[in-house]
Amino acid sequence: MPDRQRWRTLGHVHVAAGEVPGHATHASYPTPLRMPDGSLRVFFSPRDEKGRSGIWSLDLALWPDGFEKLAPPRGPWLEAGPAGAFDDAGASVGWVGWHPDGGLDCWFLGWSLGRSVPFRTAIGRARAAPGEDRLHRTSFAPALDRDATDPLSLGYPWLARDGDGLSIWYGTHQCPPRDGRAIDHPVRRAWSRDDGATWVRDARLALDHAYAGEWALSRPCILRDAAGWHAWYCRRLDAYALGYAHSADGSTWLRDDGAVAFTTPEAPWEQGCRTYPAVFDHGGHRYMLYNGVGYGRTGFGIAVLEG
Repeated sequence: MPDRQRWRTLGHVHVAAGEVPGHATHASYPTPLRMPDGSLRVFFSPRDEKGRSGIWSLDLALWPDGFEKLAPPRGPWLEAGPAGAFDDAGASVGWVGWHPDGGLDCWFLGWSLGRSVPFRTAIGRARAAPGEDRLHRTSFAPALDRDATDPLSLGYPWLARDGDGLSIWYGTHQCPPRDGRAIDHPVRRAWSRDDGATWVRDARLALDHAYAGEWALSRPCILRDAAGWHAWYCRRLDAYALGYAHSADGSTWLRDDGAVAFTTPEAPWEQGCRTYPAVFDHGGHRYMLYNGVGYGRTGFGIAVLEG
């Protein structure tokens, strides 16, 4: 990874516009999945007519100078949960990957509304059998929820298969919001040796705040290559910004937020904001999916790493 990353945008990919039910607005948290035929499937979360997020997908052909939509958006793969469930106000995609059995494994952010606070979140899991185009929750309970280590709310999961187990990185609220702001929201890591049935959480924070006025770190995206572990994430200050860190072991990170730079000017759809990154390798190149302003209200775009 170069000391200074030079990202070149390829364009605006998609935003929901009410074409079909459940696909009314937004296209948040774009999440890549490389397909066996060489195409790219991007999972994302639009909102329905009641403002509840679900999980949909869009298939792309992708190359360093552009992309092509291969079909209309497909979905819903997963909708908001039943009344009273941890995700009855919405299910937002966090990470999707291939399970060893050949099916899909999806970890998502479940939303429920609150009274003393606007919302609470927990992490859920859903699976699709090989060839199936619908996700099914493995449980109506969260797969990872608050406890003594993470006492309030947690979400934005990103997973990696690590030897014979799983690692997950996620955002965690460490104190109650103040004036509507998540004033202490770092990133933690946990491990599982039983395919995600139980988790051991690291008491240390993986990524913590580094600057005055930095309220939250969210949507960590973790990638491992020959140079070590890399993390891209969203930083919440007065405005949203992208951040980057690198690590030798995936647990102790050195932040280098200034490494992320774009060679192309901001597009009108971004409205001064690039956020919620998902970085992946595809066809010998490294790409970034990202949102613009408004929690995905204007949809998502894609960029390629130059050099």
